[in-house]
Formats: sequence, C-alpha cells, structure tokens
Amino acid sequence: MQVTKQYRRQRIKMRLRKKIKGTEAVPRLSIFRSNRDIYAQIINDTDGKTLVAVSSRDKDFVKKGTKTENSKELGKALATKALETGITAVVFDRNGYLYHGRVKALAESAREGGLKF
Repeated sequence: MQVTKQYRRQRIKMRLRKKIKGTEAVPRLSIFRSNRDIYAQIINDTDGKTLVAVSSRDKDFVKKGTKTENSKELGKALATKALETGITAVVFDRNGYLYHGRVKALAESAREGGLKF
C-alpha cells in the first residue's frame, strides 16, 4: 500500500484526537489549512458546538502579503473574537499538520492576542 500525504495526516490526526478533547471550560482550537486559505475554529466537543470561527475567506478579512502573514492576522482576529465571547484558554489541535509555517504563525499570534494554550 502506498502511503499518501492525506493518509499520513489522517493517522496523525486520529492519534492526536485520542488525547485532545475540548470541554466547556477549555475548548479545542482546531486549524484547517488548504493550499489557498486557512480556517480556525474553537470547538466545545462535549456539546459538539463551534463557539468561534474565523477564516481567510471571511468577507471582513482582507488578504495582504503572504499566506503566513495572513495567518498571523487571522490568529489575532481569532484571539479578539474568543476574548469577546469569554474564552481565555484553549487546547491547541494542529489537526495533523506540522507545527511550522502557517500553523505556527496562527498559533503564536493567537497567544500574543491573549489566548492561553
């Protein structure tokens, strides 16, 4: 069997999700990145509800610069939205992606914005 990137990421994702659970007190910050855009949402897994969601495709989000710079801006926007709804601490779910590049930029800017994880 040939191991593809998608299959490898899926296995890593399942291994991570066994350990990471988002609760009402500490929800899960999940990231998805496509080739063009990046999406982030804060999820309460016990209720199965998305509490806060942002993406680089939102109408109020203006893309400028590189994809990594856009990810930094998105992390700041996510942190401000989360703080407005009363969320201060989250569990980070990198969703099978390496903690590098756009994922790292979004996570670090969310930390700078006030989220604790």
